[in-house]
Amino acid sequence: MPTRLHKNRKKRGHVSAGHGRVGKHRSHPGGRGKAGGLHHHRILMDKFHPGYFGKVGMRQFHVLKNRSFKPTINLDKLWTLVPKETLEAAMAKPDEKNATVIDVTQHGVHKVLGKGVLPKVPVVVKAKEFTKLAERKIKAAGGACLLTC
Repeated sequence: MPTRLHKNRKKRGHVSAGHGRVGKHRSHPGGRGKAGGLHHHRILMDKFHPGYFGKVGMRQFHVLKNRSFKPTINLDKLWTLVPKETLEAAMAKPDEKNATVIDVTQHGVHKVLGKGVLPKVPVVVKAKEFTKLAERKIKAAGGACLLTC
């Protein structure tokens, strides 16, 4: 923006440019950033950010996140891991002898969860873990659950 459009042009010639003689316009009078959250800005922090200060829970030293790595998939998304033609062919003639095998571990998934509805097509699902509901629904559709490492 050019200088001529700045609001300060109107204040030229007036000593303190609208910032008052007593209080003065100083650089960071309340401190920078979140300074004073426990002191002079306490009311603001309590009012708009309750629970900002303090601790919750237990400390865990040396957290190894790869030990709790467990990607999941729901049953309603299970058939998205194979081509659409595979499901269509299986729906055309459901045969328990030639059930479709879906290995979710090859797609980077470890656990199968039980949300959603499975089509009534026999399917063999390979995973590291299953929930009880997922196992029940897969078996109800005429399939099987295989545990892999």
